[in-house]
Amino acid sequence: MSITITLTDQDKSTLRTAAYGAVSLMAASGAPHKGIAHGSIALTSATGLVGHVLAAKSKDIHLPGKSVAELADQVLPALTTAMSLLRDQHPAEADNFRDTVLIAIEAAVQARKGEPSPAVAAMARKITAALDAA
Repeated sequence: MSITITLTDQDKSTLRTAAYGAVSLMAASGAPHKGIAHGSIALTSATGLVGHVLAAKSKDIHLPGKSVAELADQVLPALTTAMSLLRDQHPAEADNFRDTVLIAIEAAVQARKGEPSPAVAAMARKITAALDAA
């Protein structure tokens, strides 16, 4: 049995901004370039509705900002919003989105040998908190 989930273009944009923004936040916090590449690959490797949304070629991801704080002001609320809208329509897809973003963040953090820097670890915690705030 297939369940149809309808997302508006704005909803899809929010999901893409949130997911790719989370990887951008990791980069801005000092995660290694190789890790950011692995994080992006994790996003494009997602399955289900989330995978289709994240893999779509789109120009609706806008992440302007001159500081990590400005980027976080956009991305962290987008993560919470994305989780809320998916939970309202299909809880399994909300879990899929959360898992996908966390895998991308983990890929970004683990590319460095040893422990992540304090700034990178702190940003990973903030991203997780934003996902769980919904």
